[in-house]
Amino acid sequence: MIRTLLLDADGHATLGGEELIARWRESPDSRIWIDLQGEGMVREREMLEAFGCHPMAIDDAHRDRHPPKIEEFDDHTLILYRGISSFDDELDYVPQQMAFLLGERFLISLHPGQAMSVDRLFEREGEYLLGWSPEYVALRIMYISAGFYLDSLLAFETQLSDLEDALTNDGSDTLMRRVIAYRSRLVKMRRIFNYHVGITQQLIGHDYDHLPRANEETLHAINDVHERFERLLSLTQMYYDICGDLLDGYLSLSSYELNSTMRILTVITAIFVPLSFLAGVYGMNFSYMPELSFRYGYFIVVGVMLTLMVSMLYLFRRKRWF
Repeated sequence: MIRTLLLDADGHATLGGEELIARWRESPDSRIWIDLQGEGMVREREMLEAFGCHPMAIDDAHRDRHPPKIEEFDDHTLILYRGISSFDDELDYVPQQMAFLLGERFLISLHPGQAMSVDRLFEREGEYLLGWSPEYVALRIMYISAGFYLDSLLAFETQLSDLEDALTNDGSDTLMRRVIAYRSRLVKMRRIFNYHVGITQQLIGHDYDHLPRANEETLHAINDVHERFERLLSLTQMYYDICGDLLDGYLSLSSYELNSTMRILTVITAIFVPLSFLAGVYGMNFSYMPELSFRYGYFIVVGVMLTLMVSMLYLFRRKRWF
């Protein structure tokens, strides 16, 4: 699907399709935003080449799972961004690579599936933002997309709190598998946000031709996006640490319970070893054993065994082994 938003020299906006590109070329003071959603690779390449995009920029935009980055060319700047197709409070998310090609008078956005942030801007703020500059539109898309991440992460905090209470009250292997799954997803998200923070740091630290820091509104938009991604990165790191603490706490509790069980078993074994030794000695079938002919031999041996058992129980109790 190809949809375009044309802003002419008088500030009038027109929504349409590919036919608006010709009008944009005829008006040197106009601006255009072209959104390519799910178009074929050949068709996208033809359109990007028509706008003078560098072949390396086109290849990067079409490459699957390319790390987010920003790269400047002579007539345009490429921004690769990792958006989302869906995300919930269980951290089940489907990432979607988005590419922005920024020129002095145009913005081309490419994404394989539906992008909620793009849809929102086309319907509400696209005309206003394009009036500022094409780069402001791209930064606003990134800002809104980061907001979807943020909403789901904040909702996940409630899930994590409930999980922490459940583990404290009645831990189980099922709950631990959930924690491990959350931790794995947080690692992947932390990697994505780390890339995005790197992009915004580059934008803050380097003056790109099509993202000029001298423009106050552009610099303000860059700082807003940077702050939001920094918050996302810190939240994922915090939640990752909490999940790690839950794992360590559960393993420590399990280890303590196992040690307590082993201690009781050790006490039982230690008590019965000498008793088994005495029973083994007097269970031998020898004809001449002095105690066999003694009238009170049996009672003496049983008394010795009971004395040993009580003494060892007393000793272990004093050492607080049980």
